[in-house]
Amino acid sequence: MTSNRNAEASPRRRALLALAAAAALPFPTARADDDDHAHAHGRTGAPAGKDVLTVVGPWELTGLEPSRSGYMFARMEVAETLLDVDDRGGLRAGLASAWQASADGLQWRFTLAPGRRYHDGSPVTPASVAACLQRAHARPGVLRLADVRDIAASGMDIVFRLGRPFVPLPYLLTHYSTQILAPASFGARGNVAAVIGSGPFRITALSLPQQFDVERVADGGTSGARVRRARYISVARAETRTLLVRSGQADLAFSLDPPSIRALRSNPNVALMSAMLPRTTFIKLNAGHPLLADVRVRQAIALCVERRGIARALLRDPGLGATQLFPRSMAGWHDSTLPPLRTDPAAARRLLDQAGWQVAADGIRQRAGVRMALTLTTFVDRPELPLIAAALQEEMRQVGIAVRVVVGNSSDIPAGHRSGTLQMGLVARNFGNVSDPVATLLDDFGPGGGDWGAMGWRNAQSSGALARLAATQGDADSRRADRATVAATLQAELPVIPVVWYRQVCAASRRIAGASIDPFERSYRLSAVRWA
Repeated sequence: MTSNRNAEASPRRRALLALAAAAALPFPTARADDDDHAHAHGRTGAPAGKDVLTVVGPWELTGLEPSRSGYMFARMEVAETLLDVDDRGGLRAGLASAWQASADGLQWRFTLAPGRRYHDGSPVTPASVAACLQRAHARPGVLRLADVRDIAASGMDIVFRLGRPFVPLPYLLTHYSTQILAPASFGARGNVAAVIGSGPFRITALSLPQQFDVERVADGGTSGARVRRARYISVARAETRTLLVRSGQADLAFSLDPPSIRALRSNPNVALMSAMLPRTTFIKLNAGHPLLADVRVRQAIALCVERRGIARALLRDPGLGATQLFPRSMAGWHDSTLPPLRTDPAAARRLLDQAGWQVAADGIRQRAGVRMALTLTTFVDRPELPLIAAALQEEMRQVGIAVRVVVGNSSDIPAGHRSGTLQMGLVARNFGNVSDPVATLLDDFGPGGGDWGAMGWRNAQSSGALARLAATQGDADSRRADRATVAATLQAELPVIPVVWYRQVCAASRRIAGASIDPFERSYRLSAVRWA
């Protein structure tokens, strides 16, 4: 029970007290089932010094495996991938300095840059890189999208042999699940026991799931103003992240909600940065469910969504209302000629009437004795999702659809997809996890659907267009036509219903300079930050 004194404390004071209490407690140490003895990196929890750049975000580290938490080790510039991408999504060198495909598209060669070393001093060799990629291919992940038959080292090259051509293969090798770790990273059972990468920073201490510390790898030419030590802390609540950056206890704060953004705009010690990301919040529908199989029902749900109102009221940015699945930041996929999604509750009611769903005395529709009641599942990792879910609940109620909102963990969505129990899920899908979205779209909207995409839905025209985009370079006009086919089919069939696009807003302390946002969320770009 909370005492009256604690209940009367100001929200800011309560948050500070909670943070102090958390800092005083030892963080849990990862055990063997969290990828062997993750505590090999050492323990954390000591207060950060003034020379430590502190990053706060909502994401917890659920293990050391690249497929689970590799994105955090990439963002903190600890681990690298074979290739990287620029701000426009184009390929650039990573651990590999050159790459090429054979004429038939069945063999790819990636040539390693010479002289690279892991953080334990051992050399980055073709054999060690090939071993990591073979391991990634053996596990669920993006490499499963390509028909990879063999991965081997040959001289300074890593050679992929494919069963069929797959044009986006180099882009798969920018994904965090394919990051390269030193042989010493792996325990006796083959699990990751320590994250020993080759990036500009190495891990000095780590405690799952809350935080880890890094320091810059000595290179002999680093300016004294550059950040040499940094810490990432998982902080679930957006208001707490805001408090930390306002109070000077954090230097970079990500995934801020609109109230936090408003609170920070007038703070002279904080600068706000923003960038449109290739991310869309949408309703994932189980199109195989008896209540959702009729496309008229899916169209009715799309018509009752107040996208611009949600964007204005909850995100404070009406321009983020999603008129189609692909945001304007996705050059080549956003189709300005596509008739935009609109809001028309009257048209939604007519469609439901045509589908045989009649309004009962309580205002909820029924058909053949079955009530139109659905569950919408979402999660708290992104603070705006529960708020958007509540708005959608009311909008659907107004056209006669009863919705129960369940707020849980992000893992509930793929788990519900795989078990077939998911009815509707509100998700924020990042189409930039692989900068060429063909691979992601194949996973989401291919014949079998995907954890974060279609469920109980397939379309031969869309699948054929995606297959052609993956299999052949083609000419520019044919690829443009295939992309347009995919966008138009998804707009008409609505296996997912777009709600809002996404703008990443990051708060940066004025004590640092040179911070910027990676539009593909691959890196926090610590190596470019300096002390102001």
